[in-house]
Amino acid sequence: MKRAPGLSVGPVLAAVAALALGCSAATGTTAQHGPVGAVPTGLEQFYGQSLSWGGCSAFATTPSDKKAYADPALQCAYLNVPLDYTDPKGRVIKVGLLRRPASDPAHRIGSLVINPGGPGGSGMSTAASLADQIVNNDVGQRFDFVGFDPRGVGSSKPQVVCRTPAQRDAERLMNLNVDSSPAGVAQTENQEKADDAGCVSRTGQAVLANGGTPETVNDTGKKVLQNVGTRDVVRDMDVMRSALGDEKLTYLGYSYGTRIGTSYAEAFPKNVRAMILDGALDPAQDQISELIGQGRGFQTAFDAFASWCSARPDCGLGQDKNQAVSKFQALVRPLIKEPIGVPDGRKLSYSDATIGTVQALYLSDLWPTLNRGLVELTQGQGSVLMRLADVYYGRGKDGTYSTEMDVFQAVNCVDNPPIKDPNVARDVDAQYRKVAPFLDTGQPPSPALDNCAFWPVPPTGGPHTPRTPGLPTVMVISTTQDPATPYQAGVNLARDLDARLLTYEGTQHTAFLQGNSCVDQAGIGYLTDLKLPTGDTRCKPAS
Repeated sequence: MKRAPGLSVGPVLAAVAALALGCSAATGTTAQHGPVGAVPTGLEQFYGQSLSWGGCSAFATTPSDKKAYADPALQCAYLNVPLDYTDPKGRVIKVGLLRRPASDPAHRIGSLVINPGGPGGSGMSTAASLADQIVNNDVGQRFDFVGFDPRGVGSSKPQVVCRTPAQRDAERLMNLNVDSSPAGVAQTENQEKADDAGCVSRTGQAVLANGGTPETVNDTGKKVLQNVGTRDVVRDMDVMRSALGDEKLTYLGYSYGTRIGTSYAEAFPKNVRAMILDGALDPAQDQISELIGQGRGFQTAFDAFASWCSARPDCGLGQDKNQAVSKFQALVRPLIKEPIGVPDGRKLSYSDATIGTVQALYLSDLWPTLNRGLVELTQGQGSVLMRLADVYYGRGKDGTYSTEMDVFQAVNCVDNPPIKDPNVARDVDAQYRKVAPFLDTGQPPSPALDNCAFWPVPPTGGPHTPRTPGLPTVMVISTTQDPATPYQAGVNLARDLDARLLTYEGTQHTAFLQGNSCVDQAGIGYLTDLKLPTGDTRCKPAS
């Protein structure tokens, strides 16, 4: 069964770019502000902990982070949280935090905590990438802008790690889920099982390397994976809220970050000050409906790209938008058997070409890049699409990968009940091809099960309608032609949370702090003054 692409604004930002607490990052400071607000029994030491803020260079885990984190205006610290909240005296893990302190401390409101989605996206990286953009508006002036790496992600310790860079490169060439013959299904499922085993062993080794007790690696890895889901991330956020000195949480969540926000609102509704949920997931929707809805969204975005492209004389899909799907299929399907070499010695596979295309569909600003990639493909070249796929997968020019896709796998498998029926898997694959024909491989639908069917620990979550008594009115932003999180999901979430909905009429994934003055003014006004937009507010792209 196909797995939904990662829902994070982080890769999109990377592709487009291809007295607060009163000290400089150079000098550092230790500050204790908690415990603030309600403190669950037995967790006093965590809620009242000191945070030691200093420079961020040592927190960087990728080449791009090393450059961004060198900014002396940024400060970083670790937050201690229990690995297992049912055993707060047990193993302690660390959550990485990055902040840009409010530039107008006299009018500081508190901290604005941000998560970009994924699951697996680095909030630290996203906060660093947005820091210069927000410094001169009320967000940067009146809030400490705080990004965090959820447990298992990026700078947090331990990391969830499943595959080596060499294994990732090799797997991208396998075109998993394409061959639906018995041999092809066996290859796909055997690889899924191997990836799952790698998550257990490598995550366990990461724990032991960071000072863990000498348990067996498998038991240690399973313990981390059992407690890596959204259920536990939101408890970390409440510890963070207190340690930052905020009685109430102010939060900005994109994409999967909206699920984190919704789950926090369910667990701690009276601890919320303000919350923007942009590019929403519907928590009541099961994963099959979510996947099919997302496929439909990507097809809509592809059709919009095709309309734009067909008006150009250099369009890689030709000038007839009605033939765009068949033209695209004709370009990428040969890669199933014959991948194309690229200058760095690798080969562009069918999987890479389609994932690179999906990456570019997240934002219309990337359409010219996608067209260049398709034109290249007509010429037997694949460098542009390979680079787009690298951005999606988090592969740096040095050949290393971020751990985002590993965490994506781990969190999805504990947040949702698995599908273990091959007939259901085949049916879902057929439905997906029907709603997203540009991604149809031309092969029969596959009954292959995904990695969650073989996951070594049981799920800790599942679809449900949220119940949030005592939650103040929060703000949901939904984009009409969002390729990854359909507009209706935002409508449904706003209804279930009794939230205020802002509609953005565009074709992109998420909208706040991305240059649209209508969206930004509404969102900033809400965050600073708790002034919500009217219920029928709609924003459009600048003409």
